Amino acid sequence: MLVYPSAIDLSNASVQLLTRELAARRRRIGTRWRRLPAGRQALLALAHLRCGDTYARLAAAFGIGIATVYRYISEATEVLASLAPTLTQAITTASAKAFVILDGTLLPIDRVAADRPYYSGKYRRHGMNVQVLADPFGRLLWASPTLPGAVHDIRAARIHGIVDALAKAAICCWADKGYQGAGGTVRVPYRGRWNKLSAGQRAVNVSHAKIRAVGEQAMATLKTWRLLRKLRCSTTRITDLVKAVLALHLAESV
Repeated sequence: MLVYPSAIDLSNASVQLLTRELAARRRRIGTRWRRLPAGRQALLALAHLRCGDTYARLAAAFGIGIATVYRYISEATEVLASLAPTLTQAITTASAKAFVILDGTLLPIDRVAADRPYYSGKYRRHGMNVQVLADPFGRLLWASPTLPGAVHDIRAARIHGIVDALAKAAICCWADKGYQGAGGTVRVPYRGRWNKLSAGQRAVNVSHAKIRAVGEQAMATLKTWRLLRKLRCSTTRITDLVKAVLALHLAESV
């Protein structure tokens, strides 16, 4: 078997954060010995999350078994997920912004055609629905727990309580046509064919689109974590993976 050195495009802040949290967890549960020290476990988990490296490749690279890799990554993911901000915390942060941008995305998953609850008619593929809040500069503020891909964006936003939370905090929110009828402080573009809209309505839609386009940067931020480009794990683990990525991204942004 050939082994070669590689790199992870993250700063030392991420590995230092995860190392501290893992070391604290080991002290808390009274771990006496591990195959890898906390720093190496953190590096292993980051290689999986950022680069999408498989368990088999990581096992060979770190000289441990595949089952151990799975346990180490699950533990690291759980630790990171606990650091991710809640919606309430995100709303507190957003209250200092001029407005926020709400959008949904689909994280592709490996499923067969029979898994209809996970099939998104909009994207024409299986996946998990994630709602994202971004600030006026397109920086990621919060990512929601995942729902099956068949769930529509506006329904997902209501399930998570996003619309009510924004309205209660009086935070202006810009969203696309998928959130028509959301109410509260959510602003959406005018519906209808372009040639059927008045000149004023078309101008509003153009301005609205320019503002929402900035929010695509938050979506792109999630997709820079290669693991999220095509998930092959159990759907019950995906929420923690998204939270872990959110926690690491915010740590990198400080």
